[in-house]
Amino acid sequence: MTPEFDTLLTGGQLVDTAQGLDGAYDLGLRAGRVAAVLPRGTPASARERIDVRGQLVIPGMIDTHAHVFQHVTGRFGLEADLCGVRSGVTTLIDQGGPSCMTLPAFREYVVKPKQTRVYAYLSAYLVGGMEGHYYPSLYKPDCVDVDATVKAALANPDIVKGFKAHAELGGFARWGVEVMRQSAEIARRAALPLYIHFGQLWPLPEQGANGIDADTILAQVVPLLKAGDILAHPFTRHPGGFVNRAGQVHAIVREALERGLKIDVGHGSHFSYAMARIALDAGIVPHTLGADMHGYNTTVPAPAGTPDTHSDAEHLFFGQQRFSLASAMTAMLALGLPLTQVVRMVTCNVVEVFGLPPELGTLAVGHPADVTVLHDERGRWALRDNEGTQLVGERLLRPAFCLRDGRRFDADASILPRVSAA
Repeated sequence: MTPEFDTLLTGGQLVDTAQGLDGAYDLGLRAGRVAAVLPRGTPASARERIDVRGQLVIPGMIDTHAHVFQHVTGRFGLEADLCGVRSGVTTLIDQGGPSCMTLPAFREYVVKPKQTRVYAYLSAYLVGGMEGHYYPSLYKPDCVDVDATVKAALANPDIVKGFKAHAELGGFARWGVEVMRQSAEIARRAALPLYIHFGQLWPLPEQGANGIDADTILAQVVPLLKAGDILAHPFTRHPGGFVNRAGQVHAIVREALERGLKIDVGHGSHFSYAMARIALDAGIVPHTLGADMHGYNTTVPAPAGTPDTHSDAEHLFFGQQRFSLASAMTAMLALGLPLTQVVRMVTCNVVEVFGLPPELGTLAVGHPADVTVLHDERGRWALRDNEGTQLVGERLLRPAFCLRDGRRFDADASILPRVSAA
């Protein structure tokens, strides 16, 4: 007798907010697709039964903020499957690694060969994300080609889902708001979202408009944007973010939300529990969540021969640590967000906000068998940000494994964090 399913996940807590599911369900997979969501214990046959008792079963996690243009972006770009399927993440969105010039290489050497599903938010800058952002002179208005960037995006709609730009203090001190004007024009002409980094990235120049007020940046940028554009890093510890120097959320953030703009956490090494508490208490709840791991904040070897003309300690995002999308979810839980909302932030919300194919982000029957299984541990866990602030969490999520189109990948990435008990 032919088994009903190729794989049956049994005994777990299944959470799929796109379908309104949160409870005791078994999941049947066949031919790389979801074949059934069954009440726990429903009799069924399968070639392989996987016992996931005590674990969470959710749609394949989608990381909104990855940096995986390995080698081309120097120390900055990580290996995609290390951040992806080997960390329990089935889909990655690279933020600003490829540009209109390097997109063909990104397709050939990242999108095609990796086991993780990878999309791109194309850099507004010709240089893309080469060597992170150690060299601010490469990101000035003269280094943006609006026509070429729009053309590249429209010619590659299967992988390009939007654009990446930076609205931050060091750039504004050098060339003002012009790069943001160009970036907004790119996004309007291509009718795709623009993802905007907030929070200081580059040191102030020795010469130039050093009197720029970080608290004016949001007010200069938001009027340039359209509904659907994405404001990143609401919880940044650096000046120029959502929280002003008086410790209050800028009023224009609420105006932006009313106009249909979206917010993505983009965790990274600049994430601050203190800033998060202020924003959340003010009612600013992000729509989506990304890990923002890269070679400056993740413990991986630097490529041989990498330029070292700048000290890593001078880089504003420096701070080697271990974290992942699952640990970013743990941080959101510790800040008081409910599990269903946090799951939504890494699944169906991402599909809607970032313009991904609607078949992702859910375990609905007939959809790809992209599944993430998470350990769900209870206790007291010491959670720290790069400011040294500690928060005690009572729930810890760790990736166990994922399935991409029904194929299993264990979460064995070397970059996964080890969290200590409080």
